[in-house]
Amino acid sequence: MKAPTLENERVKLSLLDLSNYKHLIPIASQKDLIQYSPSDISTPEKLKDYVAKAVDGYYHKTTIPFIIFDKTKNAYAGSSRYMNMNWNYKVLEIGSTWIGREFQGTGLNKQVKFLMLEYAFETLNFEKVEFRVDERNIRSRKAVEKIGATLEGILRKNVYLKDGFKRNTCCYGILKEEWNTIKTTNF
Repeated sequence: MKAPTLENERVKLSLLDLSNYKHLIPIASQKDLIQYSPSDISTPEKLKDYVAKAVDGYYHKTTIPFIIFDKTKNAYAGSSRYMNMNWNYKVLEIGSTWIGREFQGTGLNKQVKFLMLEYAFETLNFEKVEFRVDERNIRSRKAVEKIGATLEGILRKNVYLKDGFKRNTCCYGILKEEWNTIKTTNF
């Protein structure tokens, strides 16, 4: 599987790997950037381990990690990935998304999600895209709802976070047959 580059006038998504992750060190070190995530990217070493695991998943065809470049600000902004890719059932998850505070609320994340959804449905031919969000993360939940994802249920106390808290996870989904309507009305 060749790594895709997804791009429009606002953003460029390239494969995140050990050759380019260092661009994200200043962003990853922002305090509480991923407070609702089970991952830890708070030091350069932990970020490198995080990327190494993502790259391993890429070679096993279960993830495609992206580094996000904001073309408007001419700066690296964060990361997102396809994950839990089930090629048999044609279901994948978009997750592990984090962008620096200076990029939040600028519309960048919406463009990232558009490119990833478009590629998942129209090129990879997946039939469903899921998003899993900590129940307490209202900002991310609203963002996922705003792009047209449907809340399908809540998994109770299913993921431990770094601080030992066991979170509830909201499961959202978009079906391939919903994509054309979502694409024209929400983007």
